[in-house]
Amino acid sequence: MSIFTPTNQIRLTNVAVVRMKRGGKRFEIACYKNKVMSWRSGAEKDLDEVLQTHSVFVNVSKGQVAKKDDLNKAFGTDDLTEICKQILAKGELQVSDRERQTQLETMFRDIATIVAEKCVNPETKRPYTVSLIERAMKDIHYSVKPGKSTKQQALEVIRQLKETMEIQRAHMRLRLVLPAKEGKRLKEKLKPLLQVVESEDFDEELEMVCLVDPGCFREIDELIRCETKGRGSLEVLSLKDVEEGDEKF
Repeated sequence: MSIFTPTNQIRLTNVAVVRMKRGGKRFEIACYKNKVMSWRSGAEKDLDEVLQTHSVFVNVSKGQVAKKDDLNKAFGTDDLTEICKQILAKGELQVSDRERQTQLETMFRDIATIVAEKCVNPETKRPYTVSLIERAMKDIHYSVKPGKSTKQQALEVIRQLKETMEIQRAHMRLRLVLPAKEGKRLKEKLKPLLQVVESEDFDEELEMVCLVDPGCFREIDELIRCETKGRGSLEVLSLKDVEEGDEKF
């Protein structure tokens, strides 16, 4: 006796499911593991590398494919690739508790790594180790937010850690060259954005070497370009003003 397999069922294995509710119904797509986040971050551009099939399901694990009428009602189209893209962008990635825990631990470590790379002890100018930052994050009970990027969360962590330890973003070293006419006036406007002026030379132009908080870089750049109409210049001499060796407690 032959076994009948319904034509609206597709069996998939080792799959990551992304789920979305629309118009009171549930729709799911089957993706390759570890590819959903790559697509959302823009690292993966090829949809075929993300989707196991361009089908839309009501239940991936049972292999039940969504009806065309339901898709039209919910999404206003029955173009499966377009619907897959919508679900991929806005749907909820279904993961097991163990996978979620692993993902959170990886993100926690990644956030600590970014903080360690960007920050120093302001007293000694030495960077902190990743493990020390991880300990400090645990001490403030920082909980990872899976929906936010690690870079955004790293900036959040830096703000919170400032309340419990000596930490700041490592300064950038810049060379500013300003036309003589605008030099003095522009220097006054720039002053609140500069942390340390290391050298200043006023001849035919005003040339300054200074340390700034990386968060002020864009504002300084725009100020110089607008005020000097492109005649001033800004050069990054070093991205981080850091002493050698790790900071230890």
